[in-house]
Amino acid sequence: MATIKDSVHDHIEITGVAEALLDTPTVQRLRHISQLGTVQLVYPSANHTRFEHSLGVYHLADRALDELGIEGRQAERIRAAALLHDVGHGPFSHNIEELTHRKTGKYHDDVDELLAAGEVGEILREHDLDPGHIAGLVAGDGQFGQLVSGELDVDRMDYLVRDAHHTGVPYGTIDTERLLRELTFVDGELVLAAGNVQTAESLLLARALMNPTVYMHPVARISKAMLRRASERLLATTDLDADELRRMDDHDLLVALRQTDATAAFAERYDDRRLFKRAVWAELQHVPDDLLSLDHDEIRELEATVADRADIAEGEVIIEIPEKPSMRESSTRVVVNGEIRNLGAQSPLVSALRTAQRGQWRLGVYTTPSAAERVGRLAAEELGLEIPGGLVTESRQGLHATLDEFE
Repeated sequence: MATIKDSVHDHIEITGVAEALLDTPTVQRLRHISQLGTVQLVYPSANHTRFEHSLGVYHLADRALDELGIEGRQAERIRAAALLHDVGHGPFSHNIEELTHRKTGKYHDDVDELLAAGEVGEILREHDLDPGHIAGLVAGDGQFGQLVSGELDVDRMDYLVRDAHHTGVPYGTIDTERLLRELTFVDGELVLAAGNVQTAESLLLARALMNPTVYMHPVARISKAMLRRASERLLATTDLDADELRRMDDHDLLVALRQTDATAAFAERYDDRRLFKRAVWAELQHVPDDLLSLDHDEIRELEATVADRADIAEGEVIIEIPEKPSMRESSTRVVVNGEIRNLGAQSPLVSALRTAQRGQWRLGVYTTPSAAERVGRLAAEELGLEIPGGLVTESRQGLHATLDEFE
């Protein structure tokens, strides 16, 4: 048995197949993948890794198995999946996943090949566990996959608490012990037992509050967009392919960016934290619907047009259009009066949070500080943004607050 001291869960005891997997290169690589990517440029203490998080997910999965009375080989499958659930992450976690998915068709939870090959595959088979089955659990397949990847998964329980702890933002604090105690299966569906509507709401509220404060913080969004753009340029100007990029860690990627002429300027900006600024920061209600469905190439064409009109380099304009707001946690299932009900239909809080989420949505256009006013005006024209009063440059009121208010 291995015992590890954790900053969130105190002592974590690791046994069985998970202990055997712990020191494999595939798992140890996660020590070099930041949990929150570029968020550390906003919250300096947010330097925790996917390795720490994976230990926490394993620990919570182990606790959930005890509460649910799951034992034997099925329990070992779930423990293995919990520890391995993030091994498919590329450098800086989710920050460049949109790029690698576009090139490879794979997300971070597509881990079949990783689990079947090398030392991990050997260990799983030595413990009489099918790598394909474990990969299915990582992807959330079947009844027990819900524990690893679902609306009530232990992944979410750990990252909210861990991210809150390391950023110093208290909104992610949830009662993991109660959540684990109240989990139950009803007709093969993972639900919270009767009397736990508020417990489910707490999980929803924590995610809703952490989103604008941490995960979608303006500085985090800008640095993420810059990193993704530089990584795209790296693929376009070197022999590196997207599959190789997915297997890099944070340090590998930064070194590659520094050593490539086409991306060296970005690397210097990142190292010195000289980020782009917002030229436009537009609310959902002021954005034409057709912009929300633009594909990658169409957005790049708009960026090139704005840059040309502003007489600056094409790479100095980034247009970021997030997906429409969604709230996956609202589909959490709870038992009420003997019936399984959807939290979104049961809780009036869900409607309020959805409204708040729409109000927090922003389309961003980023550029160098010296070009922000010019780019903002031209981007608004090209995008057809219906901004009240024609305001597009940064000011301390309305849609375009300066970054100083967030730093």
